[in-house]
Amino acid sequence: MANYTAADIKALRERTGAGMMDVKKALDEANGDAEKAIEIIRIKGLKGATKREGRSTAEGLVAAKVEGNAGVMIEINCETDFVAKNDKFIELANKVLDAAVASGAADVDALLAYELDGKTVGDVVVEEGAVLGEKVVVRRVARVEGTKVAAYLHKTSKDLPAQVGVLLAVDSDSEAAATAAHDVAVHTAAMAPTYLSRDEVPAERVQDERRIADETARAEGKPEKALEKIVEGRLTGFFKEIVLVDQAFAKDAKKSVGQIFEEAGTKPVAFARFRVGA
Repeated sequence: MANYTAADIKALRERTGAGMMDVKKALDEANGDAEKAIEIIRIKGLKGATKREGRSTAEGLVAAKVEGNAGVMIEINCETDFVAKNDKFIELANKVLDAAVASGAADVDALLAYELDGKTVGDVVVEEGAVLGEKVVVRRVARVEGTKVAAYLHKTSKDLPAQVGVLLAVDSDSEAAATAAHDVAVHTAAMAPTYLSRDEVPAERVQDERRIADETARAEGKPEKALEKIVEGRLTGFFKEIVLVDQAFAKDAKKSVGQIFEEAGTKPVAFARFRVGA
C-alpha cells in the first residue's frame, strides 16, 4: 500500500510543477520520501511540465523521411522560434520521426505510446520539453505510400528548420514519374491544395458551393438560361483552388497538375502537406 497521501501528491505537484502521474511514480520509487521524489523528478526532467501545459505552441518544425515505398512526416511544436532552431529540439524531432517510421503509427496517440529507449515517445517528449524549458507537442503524423514517394521540406526562414513539408506518392517509379512527383511536391508546398481529386471533396461542400454560385449569379441579375453554365464555371474555379490535380501548375500555369502527371506517364496516389501551426 502506498505510504503517502493525496495531500502529499498535491504538495509535491505544487513544489515541482510535474504532472500527477509523474509525481505518484516518483513517490512510489522513493517509498514516500518527498525529497527523494523531488530528486527523481529533477533527474527525469519532469519539473515544470504541468506549468507548461496551458502554453501556446505555435512554433516548431516539420520533418519527413522516405523509406522504400512509404513516406512519413511529423510536425512537432514548441513555444518559441529560439527553441525551434535549438539542436536539442531538432534532435528530438529526428528521434520522434524515427519512431514514427519504425512504429508505422497512423496517428499521434499511437506514436506517443510507442516505446523508445525504454520509455514511450510521449514520456521522451515531456522530458525533453522540461530540459528545453518549453511545452513541446507532437501535433501531427502522416504516412503516405505509393510506388514512388517524394518528400519536400521548405524553410520559410533561413534561420529556422523546415516549416512546410509535403509527401507525394505516385504509381510509377520511372525517372519521369520521380521528377513529376518532386516538382508537384514543391508545387503543393506553395499552393496548399486540400484534396487530391474532385472525388475526395465532400458532397456537402460541393452542394454548398453550387448553391452559393447559383444564388450569387441570381443576385447579379444573370439571365435564367445562362445560370447553369455560370454555376458550373464557378464550381470549376472552386475545384481549381482546392483540388491538386485541377490546380494550374506553379512552374507552367498553362498546364494543370493533372497534365503534368499525364505527361510523365503516372498518376498521383496520395499526398500530405503540413505547415507549422496551420
